[in-house]
Parts: sequence; structure tokens; C-alpha cells
Amino acid sequence: MLLTLDSSLAAGYHSRSQVARRVSEAWGLQNLYCSACDSDHLTQSPNNTPAIDYICPKCKQSYQLKCSSKWSEHKILDAGYEAMMKSVRSDTTPNLLVMQYSANWEISNLLLVPAFFFSVSSVEKRKPLSPTARRAGYVGCNILLSTIAPEGKLRLVSDGDIINADLVRQQYQQVRPIAQISAASRGWTLDVLTIVSQFGNRPFELSEIYGFESHFALLHPNNTRIREKIRQQLQVLRDLNLVRFLERGKYVMVSQAA
Repeated sequence: MLLTLDSSLAAGYHSRSQVARRVSEAWGLQNLYCSACDSDHLTQSPNNTPAIDYICPKCKQSYQLKCSSKWSEHKILDAGYEAMMKSVRSDTTPNLLVMQYSANWEISNLLLVPAFFFSVSSVEKRKPLSPTARRAGYVGCNILLSTIAPEGKLRLVSDGDIINADLVRQQYQQVRPIAQISAASRGWTLDVLTIVSQFGNRPFELSEIYGFESHFALLHPNNTRIREKIRQQLQVLRDLNLVRFLERGKYVMVSQAA
């Protein structure tokens, strides 16, 4: 993997965002690999395919690439809110690649969010554009990376260092069982995983998760049995081999367990 974007490929483009889009897409065709299988390259998606930039020729996983000179793991700008919500609910969201590049077109960071880590909780609705805007009334959205558990943010490049592809694929496969959960049920699983991931390498108790009851109530206002749902999702995470039961009411993340 090379970390230099070829800005000469964007000759004739004047907007820096247009240049970035052109050169990053070209870079991806030469350097990106599939994290879901052993394919060492991706192919370009057909023209006018919404939200999809690349497709794995082997396993058919789809990828979207977003790039910026700024870096934020809190939120990133996405397209239309309704389109994104429809994609999440129908389980058709592509794997997301988030790239940061420097002023001299060097890649500093590249993050992968597997498609099955997106939920309603990770999408923020933006205010409609003003009546005087060219696209008056358009409602966009933000992807809230801060709501996604660390297990769902895989580093391909970190502060200019390339992460071994075998390690990235291993991390992807470790969390891939989450994709087996239906899109309608997965949101709860991901929300609980995000909370338990905060405990890092130390064991945690059920009472500590109950401390986030009001948080879950805000995310799932139609559910009145929050504690039962928390216990259920801890069992789901156990079955997915992401959480280990130590003893009654006590757990630890499998990735952190000794």
C-alpha cells in the first residue's frame, strides 16, 4: 500500500474537494484490498451507483470512501438522511472507509467501519437547508463515529503507519458474526457493545451497565423494559464470543480477557 495520492490525476479540476475525490478514488483502485476476504484489490462500482465506490470482485462486499484533510472520530458528513436511514434499516449500507490526507496529499489515517456496525443510533439528522439554498429543504445527515464501538473502527492506516492487512482481516472476522443478527435487532446489540467497550480490559458488573439505563431509554424510547433488554443483549454478545461471563452478574470483553 502506497500512502501518496497522485494529484496530477486531477488536472483540470479546480475545487480541492473535487481533486481529493478524483485522486482518492484512483488511489483506492490501486491500493485498497477487501477486509472481508483475501482479495488484494477492489473494482470500481458501476457509474451512478449510489453510496458505493468499490466492490470486491471475489466476495462482492461493497465499500464507500470518504476523504478529508480534517480528521474527526466524532462525526463525519454524509448524504441524505432518509436515504441513509433506509439503507440502515434494509441492511444495504456499504462498508465505510474514512480517509484523512495531508496538505501534500499524503494519507495520514484510514479507518474502516464494517457495514454491519451502522444502526439508527449512529445516524444524526441535520437541519434542512434554507429556502434560499440551491437544494432548499434538503436534509442531510452525519455519521456519528463516536457512537460506534472500537471493535467497529478498524485501522488500515494510523498516523501514517500502515497496519498489516492480515491483522485487519482478523479483526473484521472477529466481529463479523454481528452481521448474522437482523438489522431490526442489531441496533440494541451495537448500543450495548459500545457501552461495554468503555470498560476496556477490566471486568465489569451488570449493575454498572444498569447505570446507563437512561442512555438506552433515550436511544430506544419505545422500549419500557430496558434492564431485561440489557441482560438479553449481554447474552447475545456472549453467544457472539465478544463478551465472556466470569460469574453471576460479572463480565469481561473477550478481546481484553486474559
